Amino acid sequence: MAAVEVLLKAEPAPNTVPVNTLGVKEHTIPINTGAYTSHGQPTAGFRTAKYTPEEWHQNNYSKFYQSFTDRDNAERIQHESKKLANETLALTNRTQADVTKKLGERIHDINFWKFELQREIDDLIAETELLFQQKVRLEKALDATEIPMQIATDNLECRFRRQGPDLVKDNTEIQLLREVDLLKSVQDLLKRTIDQTKNQIRMNRDAKQNLEMDWSDKLDAHNIDDKCGRLNNQSTDIQYYPNSAKFEDNSSTPETWAQFTHDNIVRAERERMASINLRSLIDNVLHDTSDDLREQCNSVNEAFAKRVEEMNDAKTKLENHLQKVLIEIGNQEKNIAMLKQAIFDKEAPMQVSQTRLNHRTYRPAVELCRDPVQYRLVSEVGEITESIENLKFRLAEAERSLHELEDTRMSLEKEIAIKSNSLFIDREKCMTIRTRYPTVIKLSGYQ
Repeated sequence: MAAVEVLLKAEPAPNTVPVNTLGVKEHTIPINTGAYTSHGQPTAGFRTAKYTPEEWHQNNYSKFYQSFTDRDNAERIQHESKKLANETLALTNRTQADVTKKLGERIHDINFWKFELQREIDDLIAETELLFQQKVRLEKALDATEIPMQIATDNLECRFRRQGPDLVKDNTEIQLLREVDLLKSVQDLLKRTIDQTKNQIRMNRDAKQNLEMDWSDKLDAHNIDDKCGRLNNQSTDIQYYPNSAKFEDNSSTPETWAQFTHDNIVRAERERMASINLRSLIDNVLHDTSDDLREQCNSVNEAFAKRVEEMNDAKTKLENHLQKVLIEIGNQEKNIAMLKQAIFDKEAPMQVSQTRLNHRTYRPAVELCRDPVQYRLVSEVGEITESIENLKFRLAEAERSLHELEDTRMSLEKEIAIKSNSLFIDREKCMTIRTRYPTVIKLSGYQ
């Protein structure tokens, strides 16, 4: 070091001066001219002449200066590098800890929305199951209306087989027609409600599917972020991904991410509320339709009972009249027989009178006199003839009356048969089959 200090002829640059601010020192090599130049043979190397002492000292100085500068610069770089390494290590650790913390917060947010999604999914599944049960009730109620429709149709067809004047559009038929119309209206309403229920179930399942897809995506994101949160510098499954530090074009923002799930939940809640309202509507529809059908059934039954009572009363009265007509026919037949006998009884007196008159025509000469006997005989024949005419007239009138009574008897018997047929149709067929009418519980879809 002493030799070095002897060789130094100038103070080194202060340490505060940055090395990169120093200019490049240019060294001028003198040409081989002058007192100390060499004109001999060229020496080894690239020079053709020897250095001067000043050049030698200058060369040494430059080497010393360059060595000092490089060492100073190296020490500075080492100090700054160590400082930068410590700072970057602390920054990296802080950043990594902050990222881990934010991953935990993100996982907490994902878990929150997962819980909300799962809660809504469970509620929607339960509501869809309840709505499906209501659909089953509607289908059972629709099936239950087939029996009343068959009963009402059969009643109308049976009553169409009534005969004669009993084929009348009475109150019973009016009530049956109303029942058929009501049944058709109820069936149409139930079918429309079933279609609406199926559509609502489909919408519920679509909403549930959206929620489940969102929940599944959040589960994947949770697993990925949880895996990322567990990674550290000692993990064995870390490596370089040069192109990973970028934002995807289709990535969302935290606001749109939360809004997306919120919108899914809102849509699901809207469908769930629509399902709840539809279930309430179904209850009202089934209650009202079953009550209306049973009320109309009671009206038809009352009309049948009243009609049967009327026909039974009419049949009884007809039978009473028939009995009286039969008695009158018997009396009239006796009367006819009596009149015929009376006419027959007039034959002998007529023959006697006419025989007497005939015999008296043979009186001789003046004895052929119009005496009182002759007048009386002529009068007798006239009286008997008039009596016979009167009896024949009464006989004809009695026979005509008998014929009318026979017609009336036949008409009454036919009418009684018609009434019996109508009673059989209404009481034995229609009213009997109407006992199979479904109950309110079955019409409400509970059975």
